[in-house]
Amino acid sequence: MSSTEDEHLAEFKDWWQRNGKPLVTGGLLALVIVFGWQAFHKYQGNQSQGASMLYQQLLETTLTPDGKPDAARVADLAGKLNSEFGGSAYAQYGSLFVAKVAVDSGKLDDAANELKAVADKPANPTLGEVARQRLAQVLAAQNKTEEALKLLEGDADKAFLATREELKGDLLVQLGRTDEAHAAYQKAKAALSDEAAVGGLQIKLDDLAKGDA
Repeated sequence: MSSTEDEHLAEFKDWWQRNGKPLVTGGLLALVIVFGWQAFHKYQGNQSQGASMLYQQLLETTLTPDGKPDAARVADLAGKLNSEFGGSAYAQYGSLFVAKVAVDSGKLDDAANELKAVADKPANPTLGEVARQRLAQVLAAQNKTEEALKLLEGDADKAFLATREELKGDLLVQLGRTDEAHAAYQKAKAALSDEAAVGGLQIKLDDLAKGDA
């Protein structure tokens, strides 16, 4: 081997010591990341499928002759959803369902607890708003109307503005604050199309007008 080749070999060994191992390590890390990412997505898909199946079973509890779900079955499935997929959208939709069952059974405290858990830490903004509005209705039924109104403070997404303002108007009527109720109903009406603005909401506005006459 010539001196030139010896020099090249020495240079290569030096380069390898400085860069070769990090390149191999980096390459292996890249493979780990790629396959890890694929495994993560597969895991997410499996999780989503499992949660979806449980939620579907939960909804199917209403498929009874009288349309009333088996309370024990509901509790069992909802418990599994929360223990295995807690915090997920499916688990929280399950909580909304459980709250509805509780309301239908007259168990308003149980319903409020389910809805508050979702409203406090929603999996997405839609769930948060739906839970907030339903919780406000439950609180109003418990004669906690002022507390219910506080839940409806602040801005709402355009998609929920009409329902929130109408609900706010209902609560204000309960409190005898008819001027504020009228303003809330008007906001709700303005957020709807002309076709949607007629009906129940218009009747509420007409009733307030009659009361002021």
